Amino acid sequence: MELKTECSSGYLFIRMKGELDHHAAKMTLQGIESAIDRFLPRHCALEMSGLSFMDSSGIAVILRAKRRVGTGGGDLILLDPSPQVWRVLTASGVDRLVPVKIREGRIAK
Repeated sequence: MELKTECSSGYLFIRMKGELDHHAAKMTLQGIESAIDRFLPRHCALEMSGLSFMDSSGIAVILRAKRRVGTGGGDLILLDPSPQVWRVLTASGVDRLVPVKIREGRIAK
């Protein structure tokens, strides 16, 4: 799993690439929490188009990240989930707890 962060004007973007499964979840969460603690963003976006796979461990990572950002009064959104990740988000109901935005030209099916 690879994470790349970029912060500008209170917006933290975390680009995720690889597989978010049981083996990667702990280190991924540590990386996300570290970035949130470092930048203290008002808005945090997890950019998910680079994820080729996500399982229930990824759901836990998303919900913990939402809680961590919310502690500082911020909010979390999910950007451009890949088709497999989109299926996990909708089947689990996470898309009703965390806003998902699909930018123009990117279609999650």
